[in-house]
Amino acid sequence: MKPPLVYDVLVLGAGAAGLMCARVAGSRGRSVCIIEQAKRPAEKIRISGGGRCNFTNLHTTPANFLSRNPHFCKSALSGFTQHDFIALVETYGIAFHEKTLGQLFCDDSSQQIIDMLLDECGKAAVTLHLNTKISSITKGDDGFRVMTDRGEMCARSLVVATGGPSIPKMGSSGFGYKVAEQFGLKIVPPRAGLVPLTFDEALLARSKDLAGVSVDTVIACNGTTFDEAMLFTHRGLSGPAILQISSYWRDGDVIQIDMAPGIDVFAALKEMRRDHPRQELATALTRLLPSRLAQWIAETDHKTARIADMPDRQLQAVADAVKSWKVTPRGTEGYRTAEVTIGGVDTAELSSKTFEAKSVPGLFFIGEVIDVTGHLGGFNFQWAWSSGFAAGQSV
Repeated sequence: MKPPLVYDVLVLGAGAAGLMCARVAGSRGRSVCIIEQAKRPAEKIRISGGGRCNFTNLHTTPANFLSRNPHFCKSALSGFTQHDFIALVETYGIAFHEKTLGQLFCDDSSQQIIDMLLDECGKAAVTLHLNTKISSITKGDDGFRVMTDRGEMCARSLVVATGGPSIPKMGSSGFGYKVAEQFGLKIVPPRAGLVPLTFDEALLARSKDLAGVSVDTVIACNGTTFDEAMLFTHRGLSGPAILQISSYWRDGDVIQIDMAPGIDVFAALKEMRRDHPRQELATALTRLLPSRLAQWIAETDHKTARIADMPDRQLQAVADAVKSWKVTPRGTEGYRTAEVTIGGVDTAELSSKTFEAKSVPGLFFIGEVIDVTGHLGGFNFQWAWSSGFAAGQSV
């Protein structure tokens, strides 16, 4: 048998967090090896942002993250900020732009971010083993031993940066949770986040003609509100507002949707009744909503043809249908289309400064595998950079 490959640090996963951690640790003089099961590194970076990578958000704060411990993310986010990552991007001459709400995208391609990280790892003499399968992990007095199909690899520090099971076609899995459980760490039950929501069959049948309709909304659930666009789909609802609220929604919860933000629909309908009494309700609503949505609302509950024949109570009911549509989704589309995984390794098990497991010296968890999940808009990448940087300084 060939002797084991020995390093100071083994990083499991060549995604955003793993590459950042390896780069930082290597630049500190550590010998670092990344083990990645996929044939290519950073597949989630590659496909993100429609291939342009929403690599951070100008407005990143701890308030943009969900966790059982909302304070856990603060140290890492302040230790390596969005401005620090932007500075790194700028040193490579990568052109970028702000799309909306502080979201930063590459002008050209997400591959530029991947190439930058790989170049940084190269400068730090990081070894990268792609297409490598792990069969077992053990810990002894001298550190960790990882058995792979390339042979045995050993290190004093082991960093788990394997992500969660979201987007399984990218090779994602729950492997990191298994490692945590092997060493006795608790897991916050994972679920799909930033994911489209689905309708039950009855509502789906009634709304099938709305697929493709987009409308600006203010959407609320469990005390949280987002002001973004919503998209009707063949399965239910998607779009930025829905992806955002999905992280706060649980089975059986009602979502309340205002489909005409900033508009007093009742007052507008009364004015149209006065000025255009011969108008049908659907026609009147098209002044406020996309035509197919206007027609759907008019036909769903209100059969009166002319707005002139509708008393105030009926106009108020129509306004409520627009301003306060209450819907109980059947569920989500699941990990198949989820952008992130909510839950993961319990932050109570980890140091918020180093990301080392309190009960297992030398074992670190970073990125999506932890119970810290960002909002839509570049926040999850920033968490990868920040948590990877923190662990990279400590391994």
